[in-house]
Amino acid sequence: MITLHHLEKSQSIRVLWLLEELGVPYEIKLYDRDPNTRLAPAAYKAVSPLGTAPVITDGAVTLAETNAIIDYILDGQPDSPLRPKPGAANRAAYLFWFHTSQGSLQPLLTNKFVMMALTTRSPFLVRPVAKGLVGALDAAFFGPRLRALMGEIEKALGQSKWFAGDTLTAADIVMGYSMELAAHRAGMDAATYPNAHRFLKQMREYPSYIRAMEKDGKGTILL
Repeated sequence: MITLHHLEKSQSIRVLWLLEELGVPYEIKLYDRDPNTRLAPAAYKAVSPLGTAPVITDGAVTLAETNAIIDYILDGQPDSPLRPKPGAANRAAYLFWFHTSQGSLQPLLTNKFVMMALTTRSPFLVRPVAKGLVGALDAAFFGPRLRALMGEIEKALGQSKWFAGDTLTAADIVMGYSMELAAHRAGMDAATYPNAHRFLKQMREYPSYIRAMEKDGKGTILL
């Protein structure tokens, strides 16, 4: 049986949502972050040496990385509609958004978080320099790329209910966490991105997501 080692306020919520949507048997072990460092505790690092989330164990298998885990779980559910089959009309859209989250959107959002932390946690005397450097990087690179990607997200969600059509797929499960981050950290406001916020609303009201959030109990965003 799969065991999800679930670190609070982390990308692990994606795997928890997937397992709830599939309705397969699984176990969950909950881990709180260190209150001072906000990093994973020693017990979690004993399973995932890098301290990154998510991670699962399944017998002798220990597996990290979101998309690897989702593919591993869906391999055991070959008839699930959560992963469109090769040749399906929505296969290309599914593949694009499934990998966009981890390949493009999530790295940009993580960099945004790191830059924000750099400006707020730097020593007082170097803080003006840090703010100047962060501002230059954001203006030249991170900001334009993030706005371009959010524009594509808004356009795609204006054409279909979910990222790969009118039914939920694993692409939505992966993108969901990143969309929450974008709304909190990257200026994805409802006025500018109404379709993106419609997606967030329907995600938060989806029965399996509600169940996942109830089991999580801590929320998804590390602020």
